[in-house]
Amino acid sequence: MTRSPVSVLFVCMGNICRSPLAEAAFRDAARRAGLDVVVDSAGTGNWHAGSAPDRRACATALRHGIDISRARARMVRPADFERFTHIVALDHANLAHLQAMQPAGSRAQLSLLLDHVPGRQGHAVADPYYGDASGFETTWRDVTAGAQALVGKLQKDSA
Repeated sequence: MTRSPVSVLFVCMGNICRSPLAEAAFRDAARRAGLDVVVDSAGTGNWHAGSAPDRRACATALRHGIDISRARARMVRPADFERFTHIVALDHANLAHLQAMQPAGSRAQLSLLLDHVPGRQGHAVADPYYGDASGFETTWRDVTAGAQALVGKLQKDSA
């Protein structure tokens, strides 16, 4: 039996703050762990489709050595439920949206990012959009913890 490659899609509302940061943190954690994985991010809304990440998200990622300025926001598509093995929401509203749009029988496993962090199950990553730059550092800490835990889970699952 051939195992399909692991692929992860991170989803927030507009795909300009939390999900591009989660994608970046996960991509970095997977690279450091030697995990071969396809990674992307998307939003459930189309307000920012085609836009670069929020400047505060870009600045936060850059402070941690990662450039996300070339990323462009997009919406979740029905095909994503077949393309990705894991679709990871950043909060409950986006998880509910994904559950409602998931085609019957699709291969994607849905979860909240912080469900993968011991002691943080059921918690959402706070949306920093309406706050100041310090909220993006809090988001970075959360998505980094989630990314590292998810990489660990995926490594264990593939062993």
